[in-house]
Amino acid sequence: MREFLWDLDGTLLDTYPAMVKAFQRAVTELGGTITAEATYQLMRQQSVGYAERTVANQYGWDWHELRAGYQRFEPQLQQHPAAFDGAQAVLERVVAVGGHNYLMTHRNEQAQVYLQEAGLAQYFTDAVTAAQPFPRKPDPAALNYLLDKHQVDRHQAVMVGDRNLDIDAGHNAGIAGYLFDIDRLIHVTSAPEVQVTDLNELLPLVR
Repeated sequence: MREFLWDLDGTLLDTYPAMVKAFQRAVTELGGTITAEATYQLMRQQSVGYAERTVANQYGWDWHELRAGYQRFEPQLQQHPAAFDGAQAVLERVVAVGGHNYLMTHRNEQAQVYLQEAGLAQYFTDAVTAAQPFPRKPDPAALNYLLDKHQVDRHQAVMVGDRNLDIDAGHNAGIAGYLFDIDRLIHVTSAPEVQVTDLNELLPLVR
């Protein structure tokens, strides 16, 4: 593989600690409580949106209020997220063999700032963020946009992410999926072609 489409949160950058704190703070603001562990599991195994709806349903809240609180707190707490070990090495290898890296994230344009701060931005050819009106993963529309725009050979392309929905999105776009499950938390239902706990394990697959 040499055409890599990347998820951001929990795949390239360790953004979950601040995400969890922001979610907890939003829950507390509405008068509820949730542990960091329970928050992390909901986010990792499903999504932030799933966590918002699940917790709001438990308390009888409007989930939009919980989302508003989370979106207010998260940018304040998310300061200079660090890249996971191996992220730069794999991105660099992809470029070195003549391939390309693309970002596909539901985060807003701040994603580009985080990549720049982590020293990773220069390895990317293009990106889709929340600024573009694509449906959320596992819908393949955003991936198809990048693949078609850059005339990518789908036999050489792979979606890398930390959740089943990332892999499902890749498969729905007709490309492979590599699951990065650093803490072996995911109940895998997406049949990834490769599953790793360390991004460095992807280096031999880039050629």
